Amino acid sequence: MAKPIVAAQMYTIRDFTTTPAEIVESIKKIADIGYTAVQASGVQALTELGHAEFRKVCDGEGIKICCTHIAFADMRDETERVVEEHRIMGCEYPGIGGAGADAYKSEAAATDFAREASEVAAKLEESGLHFIYHNHSTEFARPAGSKRTILEIFFDESDPEVFNFELDTYWVAHGGGSPVAWIDKCAGRCPVLHYKDFAITLEREAFYTEIGEGNLDWPGINAAAEAAGCVYAAVAQDPCPGDPFASLRISSEPLKAMGLS
Repeated sequence: MAKPIVAAQMYTIRDFTTTPAEIVESIKKIADIGYTAVQASGVQALTELGHAEFRKVCDGEGIKICCTHIAFADMRDETERVVEEHRIMGCEYPGIGGAGADAYKSEAAATDFAREASEVAAKLEESGLHFIYHNHSTEFARPAGSKRTILEIFFDESDPEVFNFELDTYWVAHGGGSPVAWIDKCAGRCPVLHYKDFAITLEREAFYTEIGEGNLDWPGINAAAEAAGCVYAAVAQDPCPGDPFASLRISSEPLKAMGLS
């Protein structure tokens, strides 16, 4: 198996994407750090810039647009537009940042969402796109009366042929799960990962930090990602302690040292 390609999650630098000119400058900075892919999430002026121009800007810097986060309702109700926009961007992994709150209220509701999302994912798959679901720690809660966590329900009740995951290492750990174990569990179903490190204060408050600056087992995560067939590892951090581009640079260094690029 190949090692995943390291991408920059643009939500990390969202405050520097408020105009088309800022997007252009931000993509250049990301490329200068050494990233060769981005997740198009939180790109505030993307509509103003246009998807075709965004693709042109990224292509010009040697950047692949690997995945997105968009509204599930758009995927479901405006599938043709979503497909066309992703084709324009050359992006094959449309994703959602989580389910609506109603999907977490009961085992039945979580099951219904998993099955509905699978139907939407199947339509995307017909067009050559691959649905990904990004988790937070909420999915590690168990609905009343259920012996399964929400994420386990989504995993069990969705169609494994089309419902894929974008596991987030920070949020898995925050929810009390093992990033390595969940990557192993989702082997073949997690083409994209969110790489975030997890740290803790003396007051037992969890917080994001740059890759290698926290407590997660990155050699283990990287080995699991490679074995599971993960294609992209999107570095994300929100918030950052200072300049988010500096945080993206700091995060890239240990990953390069471990053979990822």
